[in-house]
Amino acid sequence: MDNPSGRVVSLVDNGTGARAIVAVEVATACPRCASGKGCGAGLMAGTSRVREVEANIGSGLNLAPDDIVEISLAPDNLLRAAVMVYGIPMLGAAVGAIAAFGLSLGDAASAGAALLGLGIGLAVSRWRLRRDACLSQFMPTVERRI
Repeated sequence: MDNPSGRVVSLVDNGTGARAIVAVEVATACPRCASGKGCGAGLMAGTSRVREVEANIGSGLNLAPDDIVEISLAPDNLLRAAVMVYGIPMLGAAVGAIAAFGLSLGDAASAGAALLGLGIGLAVSRWRLRRDACLSQFMPTVERRI
């Protein structure tokens, strides 16, 4: 996946370091999605639109509004985010279904337990993602000025 580029809208300093608000065109953020070979995350985006993203500023960069920059998210952070968003709920569903099956509760109870586990997994995932410490590790970084 290529790193998306965008235009710096503004700079913010909230006490934890300088950050840039970058306007990125969603349709061009991933060429694989544009060619129909991507993960499908862009299907709900519809036509091209601009989305503003808050990003950490890489060391040694002096940015100003209207600069064109490239932003990136570390691959291991992307994997951890995917596991948190998709893996935890699916693990909850699997644990619920296996527990109901192990107790010989039948198919309907297993399906209900899987849905309950999915709901609990979604709640846990959402709770973890709402914490500031968690969100800061998944924040993209401005890599360079183009």
